[in-house]
Amino acid sequence: MNQKNDISALVDCLIAADSYLGDHRDALTRRIAHIQAMRKRITEGRVDLLDLASGHEHFGLHRTVDGWIFREWAPHATAVYLVGDFSEWREDPAYALTRLAIDGGQWEIRLPPDRLQHGDLFRLRIHWPGGNGDRIPAYARRVVQDPQTLIFNAQVWAPSSPYRWRHAEFTRPDRPPLIYEVHVGMAQEAEKIGTWGEFTERVLPRIVLAGYTTIQLMAVQEHPYYGSFGYHVASFFAASSRFGTPEDLMALIDAAHGQGIAVIMDLVHSHSVSNTVEGLGQFDGTEYQYFHEGPRGHHHAWDSRCFDYGKPEVVHFLLSNCRYWLDAFHVDGFRFDGITSMLYTHHGLERAFTGYGDYFNDAVDEDALAYLALANEVIHRLRPDAITVAEDISGMPGLALPVAAGGVGFDYRFAMGVPDYWIRLTKDIPDEHWPMGHLWHELTNRRQEEKTISYTESHDQALVGDKTLMFRMADAALYGHMSRDDPDLGVDRAMALHKMIRLITLATAGNGYLNFMGNEFGHPEWIDFPREGNQWSCRYARRQWSLVDDPGLKYHLLARFDRRMIALCRQADLLSAPDLSLLWDHDGDKVLAFLRGGWIFVFNFHPQHSFTDYGIPAPDITYRMVLDTDSMPFGGHGRLAPDQVHHTLPDPSNPWGTRLSLYLPSRTGVVLAPQACGQGQGNRI
Repeated sequence: MNQKNDISALVDCLIAADSYLGDHRDALTRRIAHIQAMRKRITEGRVDLLDLASGHEHFGLHRTVDGWIFREWAPHATAVYLVGDFSEWREDPAYALTRLAIDGGQWEIRLPPDRLQHGDLFRLRIHWPGGNGDRIPAYARRVVQDPQTLIFNAQVWAPSSPYRWRHAEFTRPDRPPLIYEVHVGMAQEAEKIGTWGEFTERVLPRIVLAGYTTIQLMAVQEHPYYGSFGYHVASFFAASSRFGTPEDLMALIDAAHGQGIAVIMDLVHSHSVSNTVEGLGQFDGTEYQYFHEGPRGHHHAWDSRCFDYGKPEVVHFLLSNCRYWLDAFHVDGFRFDGITSMLYTHHGLERAFTGYGDYFNDAVDEDALAYLALANEVIHRLRPDAITVAEDISGMPGLALPVAAGGVGFDYRFAMGVPDYWIRLTKDIPDEHWPMGHLWHELTNRRQEEKTISYTESHDQALVGDKTLMFRMADAALYGHMSRDDPDLGVDRAMALHKMIRLITLATAGNGYLNFMGNEFGHPEWIDFPREGNQWSCRYARRQWSLVDDPGLKYHLLARFDRRMIALCRQADLLSAPDLSLLWDHDGDKVLAFLRGGWIFVFNFHPQHSFTDYGIPAPDITYRMVLDTDSMPFGGHGRLAPDQVHHTLPDPSNPWGTRLSLYLPSRTGVVLAPQACGQGQGNRI
């Protein structure tokens, strides 16, 4: 079969899975062909893609048996110097790079061993027609900021003893990820920037106890402005030095692997900081070296620069960045940030994406789409166990399908409509008007052929300008009514819904679940990073673990519930069960029930009404209640007896022919397991 027929077969498969794609056959054919053409173009048909994605082994600073070698790509430059401690920050001919004869604008310098020392600070001074400027090398692996001058410089990083991995053979378990999203800098309670080492010592044990299987590290790549949450990256190959040394980050990942926990990181390839000295902006004097020229190269909403994904050198740089973090730090995958901004020239701004025509028009950047497909190919060939997650708000079809099946190759995509829906419900709709049928639709509305990860809230919902669900529902009562013996009705409502919302989101999740650190126990307030407007304070850029550690506070009870919920999910291997089916929904009663993996989940969202002998259609099996959100150990009222067993009753009026008769207290969710599975589990932790 020739290439044209191969592509046609892939398109046929895509359309067979989603008939709405039939009207866009030509666009699908063109995109698949474009991916194949880009692969051939950048490899020139003679270099393996994995070998191509090794630019970090060629460019940048490397210590060799003969001394040092440094290379940089700066095609518009007329002269390049290393300047630093070793040259008294002056242009010294001994540190002048030579332009290589090969085409492409590469510069190189070789130095004896004694010319550079571990810890030396340096940067590049690049000359171009009509000007010059200082730049941090594009492939710098260590970048530090002077605490007094606040100036960033690259640093020679060549410790005498490289880090020795204790769990180098770790393989990510093949199971749906339960992700704990973290920002290391704000993970400590002290009003300061936390470190990799502090996180390993103090927070990693909490994640192990909580039962999550995957850590998602935010803000790993070096970024000049701390308050950007790590999304304005300047040095793509450098782990942020504000959190410690590269070895400290390696030790964190190694320690997580020792506990059986995978570590993925946010990878920001959707844009780059606009800075010139610290970033890639006008690196060689041109604005088009890494980025689009003119308005297309500027993301005005984010004040950042947009990569030109059609340029082979840029694709080479970004593919190498994917491989670098896998090779050097043993990460187990990536959450690709801002995919929507990459995929569309309008960046998804003020777009509703209401029809398939929005995915197949001139606004789609097919170079970006092809790059993402090649990035996924590199990652999965290098580490078949690694996972990639796409953060896309548009719903672009095929993102989470394998490249070999005509997709872009991501393993998962975020179900980003779910947290938005919870915000609308809790913010705009009174409890007594929550629509059960619409809620079910929003929780389960996803492409069945593509894996998804659901969440109630991430870091996005915790930032200043927004509120976490707990803060939105309890508001100021969080400050004075969180003692266990305080019967505040507002907090009681917030806690009941907090547990129900998390349980139903996890139970209906497609193939994974995410939580942002501290949100599982209702962390109060918002996140506000140090900035001029708050006098550069870290007061709100931290996590108050003492709240959850205090058994006299209700935060402790919410965390206890979350541990039991996560343990139940793992016990049942719930997210591996595809058979999610609705059993009952009733808007008037505010009752929703469904079946998954043989387990039954029943929710009564009604704010006042409890129901006795409530009939729920169910398979003819004996069930045991294994989780009850109203249980007193979880901060509830204890209206249900633990470990109660339920037998079905005949009921010819429903397809199952049998039903359960249940007592459903108001604002309560229960989980019923087939008795052999749920024997003696109850609400215990």
